Order: sequence, then C-alpha cells, then structure tokens
Amino acid sequence: MVTIDLNADLGETVDGVPTADDEALFAVISSANVACGGHAGDAASMREAVARAAAHGVAVGAHPSYPDKEGFGRRRIALPGPELRARLEAQLAALEAAGADIRYVKPHGALYHAVRDDREHATAVVDAVRALSDRLARAVPLLGLPGEIAAAAHRAGLPFRHEAFLDRGYLPSGGLVPRQEPGALLHDPGEVAARAVRLATDGHVAAVDGTPVAVDAASLCLHADSPGAVAMARAVRTALDAAGIVVRAPW
Repeated sequence: MVTIDLNADLGETVDGVPTADDEALFAVISSANVACGGHAGDAASMREAVARAAAHGVAVGAHPSYPDKEGFGRRRIALPGPELRARLEAQLAALEAAGADIRYVKPHGALYHAVRDDREHATAVVDAVRALSDRLARAVPLLGLPGEIAAAAHRAGLPFRHEAFLDRGYLPSGGLVPRQEPGALLHDPGEVAARAVRLATDGHVAAVDGTPVAVDAASLCLHADSPGAVAMARAVRTALDAAGIVVRAPW
C-alpha cells in the first residue's frame, strides 16, 4: 500500500483576515502547517486552526518564521542564532497555548530556504524544536528540504522528513525556481494532480527544462494562498484516491 502525506500552510491570517479558504483545504489534506505569529496568524486564528484540524482529523504542525509580518516572512533576516531561537520558541509556545498537539515543525518562507545553507539559523531552529521535544517527552520531527537543517536535526537526534512541492517549479539541481522568475508557480489542477501521483509512486518531478529530478518525499505541499489552491487541492486528493494512494499523516 502506497501512502503519502498532503500538507498545506493554514491559519495565515493577516490583520485578522484569512489569506486562504482554510475550511475547504482542511477537508482534503492530512497535515496543516499552522502559522504561529511570526509571519501571520494570531491567538484567535491558531485556536480556529486547531479546532478545524481536530474536526477533520488533520495533524497540526507548527509553521514558525522570521519575525516579519510586514514581509509575510519572505525576507531573510540576519538575526543572531540565540535571538532567532528565542523568537521561534515563543511562536511554538503560542501554538501550544492555542491547544495544539504539535506533531512536527516546518519553517516558513525565507527561513525555510535559509536553513538549507545557514548553519547558525539551522541550529537555532533545531534547538527550538529540541526544547519543544524535551517538554513533550517525544522527538518532534522537522519537515523541509535537504541541507544544513537536516544535518542539524540528525545531530540533535530529531527525525527529519523531506517534502516535495506540487505547485512550485523545480530547477534541475532540485531546488525551487525563485518566485520572481518564470515557471515558479503552477496553476493547472490537472498538471498538479498528475505530479502528485508521480511523486507518490515513483519519486520524480520534472524540472522547468524537463529534466527528471529525484525527490524522496514523505509529504507533498500545496500553498494555500496560491491562486486556485482549493481546486488544485481537490484535484490532487481525487487523483491520489483514484490511484489507490492513501493520504495519511506520517507523524
């Protein structure tokens, strides 16, 4: 039996206004990366996301970021490691206070990409998750792309799970096409659904130039704030179900 996780970034309210149709997306995913105040979200949105996750049987993951609501967490910020760790620990604590049983942690935006090559910031993220793990008396996995963050998680004895993106363009190197460049975002539900099945069954994705890229992913991500996100998510879930692939959180 083939199983795969399907995750989306949710609870991303800005000034109390949702950036996505969370209710529709919770109905088709298995894991929710919940914004916890760094780039978006507040106490009310966190509580609402936790309640929706419980209603739909969806695992809750923390989605911490650089403290950058103005830039939606998409700007790399040069914080000292100890300060970044403290900011991240505060975000994780805020999500816990909203009632979340945090099953994994996935950094957001610029932080997500920075920790692939920035050892200091990767260590800060892992140290924050290690502190959470100690408090919960269980190892909390991290979700992301390979790099310094995976190495830091290994050194700390924390599980690290790789993910693949269904609605983002890939470079032949395995990295993502920068958002400002052509081919960065995919919008066609059929194309995205076909990619999901291919990734779940044979672990490959086509780069923007057609080069096949091997991706060993435990989870597939859809961006909730992308245009047509709900249609793409529903197409993906329908295609996975039709292919006999079980959508299940691995946490």
